[in-house]
Amino acid sequence: MASGKPGAVHYDGQAFVCVSSTGVFCRLTCPARKPKAENCTFFPTIGECVEAGYRACKRCHPMQAAALSDPMIGALLHALDERPDLRWSEQHLERLGYDSTTVRRSFKRQFGMTFLEMARQRRLREGFQMLAGGGKVITAQQEASFESPSAFRAAFARLLGCAPGDLRMDRHLKATWIPTPLGDMIAIGSRQHLHLLEFVDRKGLPAELKRLQAGTQGSIGIGATAPAEQVASELAAYFAARSDRFETPLALAASAFTQQVWDALREIPAGETRSYGDIARRIGRPSATRAVARANGANQIALVIPCHRVIGSDGALTGYGGGLWRKQRLIEIERELKILNQETTR
Repeated sequence: MASGKPGAVHYDGQAFVCVSSTGVFCRLTCPARKPKAENCTFFPTIGECVEAGYRACKRCHPMQAAALSDPMIGALLHALDERPDLRWSEQHLERLGYDSTTVRRSFKRQFGMTFLEMARQRRLREGFQMLAGGGKVITAQQEASFESPSAFRAAFARLLGCAPGDLRMDRHLKATWIPTPLGDMIAIGSRQHLHLLEFVDRKGLPAELKRLQAGTQGSIGIGATAPAEQVASELAAYFAARSDRFETPLALAASAFTQQVWDALREIPAGETRSYGDIARRIGRPSATRAVARANGANQIALVIPCHRVIGSDGALTGYGGGLWRKQRLIEIERELKILNQETTR
């Protein structure tokens, strides 16, 4: 597959080749034999390859997490960890020796957001945590290094659907920010139950929050709750590959069928995957594959209800609201957990 030209290496990760004769998609530097040109179609993203019906090549593994395979992304994520308070700009990237256009395209392709959007989100986290601790809005804005109150309000409105000044500590439902190795998450909890757990860059998050508010007939506040603290602890153990057990009590507002699907998802052992058809047969509705897919997509408690364990019937990764790169990494983490569990039971 690999071209003998230096350009193939230079553009690796910026485009993928789909081979109609084999049904697989590859990196440009795949070591497999080069296919005929008439059998090749090129797409800029992995998601487009998957949506076109191609499965990942087992030789070049194009689905590997970008941070592990792209030194530029890894270096910039490290730089962001070192300076989360910095109002990053294209000029900062250029001073570090990076082409801002390349950085923007690489992060957008792999994470669904640009590096600058990711940095802005990180600063928003600082402001969120300041508000959760009882701080004033102006203090939170300064802590988050936003250049103006209006920019801070706009960023909050995009994420939570309301301005920071509208957040109160005395609401029935409260939002908590949970950092994880695969990106920050938002947990919405009451005193007794966890109602939502999503990655903050999920495009469908604002809509999910609106539905949650409508269902509870009240606005969402900010602050810690016992369920959110419990799931944060369980997530830490999960990402450290120590435990795959989630026992946080959940509030599941859905139809009986949807809850049946979610129950079946929670029965899938960590380190294993199932297809939509498998789930449909498991719940005694073998012809309801599409309905199972819709129920899977309606899940708003990520990881705890493991919709990421559902793949295509041909073994290919399918769409995931948190991003296909996350889905791949979650499956890898759980395979490590499965091996550890097997070793401890010997």
